[in-house]
Amino acid sequence: MNILVINGSPKGNNSITLQTLLFLEKLFIEHKFSFLNVGQKIKYYEKNFNEIKEELEKTDVIIFSYPVYTFLVPYQLHRFIELLKENDINIKSKFATQFSTSKHFYDITAHKFIEENCLDLGLKYIRGLSADMEDLMKKKGQEDAVNFFNYLIFCVENNLNIKYRYNSNIKENTIYKRKYANNSKEKDTSKDVLILTNCSNDDESLRNMIEDFKSVFPYKTREINIREYNFHGGCLGCFGCAITGKCVYKDGFDDFLRNEIQTADSIIYAFTIENHYTHSSFKIYDDRQFCNGHRTVTEGMPIGYIISGDYEREYNLHTLIEARSEVGGNFLTHIAYDYNDIYNELSKLSSIMKYAIDNKCTRPKNFYGVGGMKIFRDLIYIMQGLMKEDHKYYKKHNIYDFPQKQRMKMLQMKLVGALISIPSMQKKIKNKMNEYILMPYKKVIDNANMKNIK
Repeated sequence: MNILVINGSPKGNNSITLQTLLFLEKLFIEHKFSFLNVGQKIKYYEKNFNEIKEELEKTDVIIFSYPVYTFLVPYQLHRFIELLKENDINIKSKFATQFSTSKHFYDITAHKFIEENCLDLGLKYIRGLSADMEDLMKKKGQEDAVNFFNYLIFCVENNLNIKYRYNSNIKENTIYKRKYANNSKEKDTSKDVLILTNCSNDDESLRNMIEDFKSVFPYKTREINIREYNFHGGCLGCFGCAITGKCVYKDGFDDFLRNEIQTADSIIYAFTIENHYTHSSFKIYDDRQFCNGHRTVTEGMPIGYIISGDYEREYNLHTLIEARSEVGGNFLTHIAYDYNDIYNELSKLSSIMKYAIDNKCTRPKNFYGVGGMKIFRDLIYIMQGLMKEDHKYYKKHNIYDFPQKQRMKMLQMKLVGALISIPSMQKKIKNKMNEYILMPYKKVIDNANMKNIK
């Protein structure tokens, strides 16, 4: 069987992810493996995509191989998928799967992104494997890789793949027309509100939505179109910025990010949905923010979204947006997207964003934020010798909240456990456990006073 590995890592043959596929190639000699380093050569393939047309069309199975970058695939692989859809290549009904490595930080959204795009391309998708970066060095990880490949071959030989259909009520593409006239009323300039977009010149709907929002929003806004930034390339995953915070590219993006974007009081992201996210011009921006390391440098900043496209059907995008705000510690105000009542939605975004800015709104993190930061907490603690800036930040902001540090709490739980294991105590506290648990909460309620909160 012909197996084509689409290596989306910008590191090419030096990709950690790729090593597992090379390991499988050595074990399964009855299959013919071939490799395309699209991540490393994306600029070349933008101009010479036809060179790989034959290789794509003759293969039996496509494996997308990549490290997870900022909730999704690397920019380079994202761009390759755009090229794959733009070019007339007959790969329908071929089998496809994916293999990724990461520390399992939102590998779920990355895998769903590849799955959705495989189905768009008419590929027969088989569920992929998400591995830890170090799994291949363990016997269990090697066994998992072999089991994954055996399962893949079994599915191909028996024509077993995921069947998936979107909701048939597909929204018609209509151009959003402006409702609000240019607002000549003077705007409040006391806050710096940034609209960050990748709106193309011919994207009339998104442009009109942005302009209508500016009309109803009471604060003066400034706009940055990330398409216009002269990126020298996508993130290389080289960790060159881990110690200094400076990117190896000399295109000034790290300073631009810190001085022009992160200084804002709030950010509104505006984009059109493409290929289940948006155009890759936003993904290169996402990935290059790695010069911040794993630091929540915009924590507490309110954010909102203006989205053109059928957002209701993009469930993975829903997860992605919420997870990003939660991990970053941002207050997600509202997501305005173009459906029947978009005028009202833009007004809602305006009202909620103003309230959030004026009242410095915050909320506790949910599972997306807590779980994500615990992954980074453990990772940075282990790699503190390399990720020095992250380590300083985590120490300063008390992110190293390891449970073993809560010695008093652990001692209390041991004492409670010892007491309730005594039969006489069990009888005494029978049906009163909730009462004991609620005692400290009742004390807080009894002493409730607004002056103590403000």
